[in-house]
Order: sequence, then structure tokens, then C-alpha cells
Amino acid sequence: MKRPTRTVAWGLPLALAVPLVGLTGGSARAATDYQAEDATISQGAVATNHTGYTGTGFVDYTNVTGSYVEFTVSATAAGTSSLALRYANGTSVNRPMDISVGGTVVASGVSFPGTADWDTWATKTVNVPLKAGSNKIRATATTDSGGPNLDRVGVAAAADSQAPTRPGQPSCSDIGENGLTLAWGAATDNVGVTAYDIYEHGNKISEASGSSVSKALTGLTPDTTYNLTVIARDAAGNTSSASPVVDCTTKPSSDTTPPSRPGTLSAAGITANAVDLTWGAATDDRAVTGYDVRSGTTVYKTVASGTSTTLTGLACDSPYALNVVARDAAGNVSPQSNTVNFTTKACATDGGVPSSVSTLSTGWTIPWGTSWLPDGQSALVTERDDFRVWKVTKAGAKTQVGTVPNAVTTNGEGGLLGVAVDPKWATNHHVYLMHTASEGNRVVRMTYDGTKLGDYTVLLQGIKKNRYHNGGRLAFGPDGYLYVSTGEAQTPDLAQDKNSLNGKILRMTTDGKAAPGNPFGNYVYSYGHRNPQGLAFDRNGRLWEAEFGNSSKDELNLIEPGANYGWPTCEGNCGVSGMTNPKASWNVSEASPSGIAIVRNVVYMASLRGERLWRIPINGDNESVGTPTAYYVGTYGRLRTVTKVPGADQLWLSTTNSDNNGGEADGSDKIFRVTIS
Repeated sequence: MKRPTRTVAWGLPLALAVPLVGLTGGSARAATDYQAEDATISQGAVATNHTGYTGTGFVDYTNVTGSYVEFTVSATAAGTSSLALRYANGTSVNRPMDISVGGTVVASGVSFPGTADWDTWATKTVNVPLKAGSNKIRATATTDSGGPNLDRVGVAAAADSQAPTRPGQPSCSDIGENGLTLAWGAATDNVGVTAYDIYEHGNKISEASGSSVSKALTGLTPDTTYNLTVIARDAAGNTSSASPVVDCTTKPSSDTTPPSRPGTLSAAGITANAVDLTWGAATDDRAVTGYDVRSGTTVYKTVASGTSTTLTGLACDSPYALNVVARDAAGNVSPQSNTVNFTTKACATDGGVPSSVSTLSTGWTIPWGTSWLPDGQSALVTERDDFRVWKVTKAGAKTQVGTVPNAVTTNGEGGLLGVAVDPKWATNHHVYLMHTASEGNRVVRMTYDGTKLGDYTVLLQGIKKNRYHNGGRLAFGPDGYLYVSTGEAQTPDLAQDKNSLNGKILRMTTDGKAAPGNPFGNYVYSYGHRNPQGLAFDRNGRLWEAEFGNSSKDELNLIEPGANYGWPTCEGNCGVSGMTNPKASWNVSEASPSGIAIVRNVVYMASLRGERLWRIPINGDNESVGTPTAYYVGTYGRLRTVTKVPGADQLWLSTTNSDNNGGEADGSDKIFRVTIS
């Protein structure tokens, strides 16, 4: 219970040297502990009516704006220190406070969300600048709810938050058929580099110790180009920017003999979405390492062993002509088997299926985000690498309306990403964009008057960037708040840090504040994400999300506030307590999902590496999905963004074949119109 107002002035605080745990950004450190009951208290009282406090009591703030506790602390030298404020808040109402040093606010609106009850204590850690000698640190309530119950503050040297420098240009040597040696320029760090992580197109494939500047990479495929970068890491988990890129091509294999043609291919057990396939074994002078099930030359599935499989994910009521080829370790491919022709069974009527595709607009270079204006007659579309924003009408007419200032690329997946038009655009003309800037990724607000973009207001900074894993999707929820997907910036540990903005779904107001009711009292809505790029709400207002896996499984998740989706502990289904399983998952070769949209209670998921549009029905109003099926496999290349057309059972579907993974020329991307019937 909060107590009446009174002011208590006490002498110098009692200082005890104790170890504190739970400090952000590194291991626990010895701290000097100052008890709140020994500080200067304004509009609050010393209390003992709850359990679990340390010292002789705690401070019960009065429920008014401006109530405060002021500590006098000592620092041996000027610099950044870590404050660990131990508090309890037995309500569901966040009790934010401003933290000031010497009368200057150094951290405003610091969240102190609810704990389980008044006997449960939590620690909030804030880094602040201190001068050598005596410092006055004040924690002041900023709302009529007052502050939380405050037990003590621990003052310690700030945990290591300085990232290593960027590693130097990599190079390749000793290149063979199945391996090479990668070398790079050493990074430096204020404490020390402990490891180097090696990435190939955003997927971690190896690592080296911090004392190394080279690594022998083995198990590579002959005659294959590898796009390699290096990231330095320190003991606190801080990671550098990605090094420059090097492309290295392994030598052609000395094995030039392909496997023999597989035996007779046959099909049975045909359903609306699957078929059972069997074929005769192929032979090879060394060894057959797998079979590809194909339509023409487009691979539908790879079978690592055996000569049969059930091919799922087929479109209903559709003709198929399939063949099988064998492969060996050198990448040699056999002649194809005979072709089997069949038509899948009739479609179920619930939810509809894609029935026709037409080209809506051409001449694009990496179109990334799409958001419809409230009139439903036109949409805004962003281009990632040249930062342009376009208006596109339902008929496909295309007009540039501006560029986004301060945007930069990462020579990977960063740049101008998502866009969301304010639901109240008719009166405020606000649009929201996420883009990469010099210091990291930003969420910004601009105005769009129907003709051109104007103004520019930064709403949220501090989202770490890297060459890959920047997230970037924006979507307004039925609650009127803006939802933001962020990648873990090739720093996996950030996904599990609830105080980090990376590897998360964020929920915020249109003026850039953390939305009320967020589970941790900050911007974070859910965590444990690797690189989420798909966000959509179903007919019940539930949020669905799609994200890239690393080397195992891509995911479709139903997002719950405060839930942990497992990365980097898990990809796909996870048996770890406290981590939430996806509703569906795919091998990364079959998906690499970006945007999603929901039409007639069906999720449509655009896939990049998989080059297909997945259809995933939601089972009524349940928290489960039906059998995923794939459309347009290999037909249009890498599919980036899928968006529901207002007032119609149609989708807009965009490609990004002109990025560094697709390899097509600038201007080769398209937007298609897909009809659901």
C-alpha cells in the first residue's frame, strides 16, 4: 500500500561492498550497494511491511509525480557506471522514473514494470556518467502512480559494451575442391577479441578463436562460389560490424563422372496435396549422395537417402510432371528419370486457393515494403537499396513520391525496409518507415500529402544493424499500435536479452513511445527471434510472424506477448522449457520466408531461397494450422513481399531477383497480382 506524503532527510548513505547479479552486458561485477532507506527521500517513506528487502527497510514512494529518492555515491574516477536499482512493483501498472546525476536527467522514462507481487524484487540496470568523487543520483517518479518500492542501488563499473572493430578484408588461399583457407585482418577490442564468426550469405558456417586470423573451411561443394564475411566477438557478447566481403570459388571436382540414370519413377497415393513416389537406385563410381525430385529442372525436394518419398505441399487440382535425378559429392547430376504425370485431387472449398497471376508492375529494383493507403485504391512501395518510395495504384500505375533521407545500405539486407501508413492518414498524413542509418536501424515518421513525402522525425533508434539480419517489417495492429520486426544483427545473444531492441517484435505508439501494456515495460512484445520479416493479423486480431532460420528450419509463429521463440537455442520445434514452438516450419531450402499476408483465414508466405508462395490455412479460430501447400515453385524467382489487396480476394506479390542472391540486373523485379478463388 502506498503511504501519505512526507519528506525525510538522512545523512550520508551506508555503503556495503557486495556482488550484484543480473547486470546487463557481461558477467556479474562487484558493486557498492547503497540502501534506499539511508538516502534522501521526498514524498515517500521508509517501510518494512513487505518481505525480501535488504538492509533495514525500503522506500515506499508516494503516488504522485515528482516523488524521488536521492543517493549520494562516490566514484574513484570519472566514467560510465552501472546502476542496479532493486525494486518491487506489485501492480500491473508500469511506474517509470527519470534518473538524474547532479541535477541532469541522464535516463528518462526508465521502465519499472510490475513484479509478481510486493514481496518479489527485480533489478533494473542503467548506465550513467559519474564524475570523480561525490555524485548525487536521483530516481524521480514521472507519473501519478509514483515510483516502485525501492530497496537499494548498486554502483559498479559499467559492463563492457564496446564492440570490437571491424575485421579487415578477408582473402582466400589453398583453394581446393572441398575446402579453402580464409584469412582476414585482425579486429581490436578494449578488452579483447575472443572469437571470429564466419558467415556465408548471412548463415554462420564456422568460427575461429580470437587469437586467429585465418580458418580452414572444409566440407565445401566443388565449383561453388562462397560469399564470405567475418564478425569479431568479445567475451561480453559484443560483436563488430561485418568485414568486407570476399567471393571465393572452389575448384572443379576431379570427379567428373555423373551417377547413372535412376530407375523407373512411379507415382501412387495421390491426394489433393501429396503424392507417393518411388524410383530405382542409381549407381556412381564413388557414391550417390542424394536424389532431387524435380519439375523440369526446378527442385521440389531433396532426398538424402533411399529411393522413395512422400512429396507434400503440392497445390490442389493441379497438373504435375515430375522427374528424379541422382547427385554425387562432386555435384555431378545424372540424366533424369522418366517423367510421371498426374493431377492432384480437387481443392477443399474453405479459404480459397490462388487461381490466376498477372503482372501488375515492372522495372523494380528490390521492392521491399508495401502498405495500402486507407482509400484502398493505391499503396506505397519502398525500394531497399536506392531508398525510393513509390505510389502504385490498383491498376499498376507507378509514381515516385520521394526518397527517405539518412538511409544507407549494408551491402547485404539493410537499407530502406518496411513501410506502414497510419490508419488515421486522412487527417494526419503520417507514414512510418524502417531504414538503416549510420548508427543503426531506425523507425521514422514522415508525412505524405498524396503527392510527395515530407518532414522526417526519428521515433526510435538504438536498433543494432549489421550486413544481414536487420528485420524491418512494420504493421499496424487492430489496437492502433505499430508493430516492428527486428533482426539480431548477426549477434544471436541479443535475441534473448529483453533489454535489447534486436531479435524482437516491438510494439510502440505513433509518437515513438513503448506501447502501454507491453509485457516487460519497454518496447519488447516478444523475443527470441533471429530475423523476422513477416507480420500479419488474422480475423481474430492475432499476430502471425515468419522468420528466417540459420541452417535448419524456417518458422511461422503465432505471437503471444512476452513469449520467447527460442533463438539461438532452437530452430524449429524446441523442447526447452519456456520457449514457444512454431506453428509450422520448413527446411531452409524450401522457404527462407519474408512477407506474409492473410486472406480468408489463410496465411500466404513469400519465400526467397525456396522461390515459392506457401499457403498455410489457419484451423478455424484455433491456434494451429493445416497442411502447407506451395504455389509457383521456381516460376517467378525470389518472392519478397505479399500483401492483401483491400476489398478484394487478391494479393500483391513482389520479387527481389535483383539482389546479391538473385543476381539479376537492376530493374528486373516485378509486382504480380494473384487472385484467390
